[in-house]
Amino acid sequence: MTHHRRGLRRFLRDDGLAGRIEEDYRTAGLSEKRLAMLDYAVKLTLTPGEVVEPDVARLRDNGFSDIDILHIAEVVAYYAYANRIADGLGIPLEDWIPED
Repeated sequence: MTHHRRGLRRFLRDDGLAGRIEEDYRTAGLSEKRLAMLDYAVKLTLTPGEVVEPDVARLRDNGFSDIDILHIAEVVAYYAYANRIADGLGIPLEDWIPED
């Protein structure tokens, strides 16, 4: 997760927001659209067999197209895969990744 935390901080360029998201994204002050996306990502990560049509409908209701939803699912699935490989093999952080 440290790999992705550093990337999030660099992407946002707002350490306060990044910290609030890390602490609890639900109370970080994000838009309803971003909350819907993150709720979906968390559910897909933790309980993928419980994702149902209303979860996808919520994304559509918040302005995501079907291709957007596909991309969200692909990114979530890829990160889950990559994290499990890295953690399962004990891969250390790369030296070139800057510290927080």
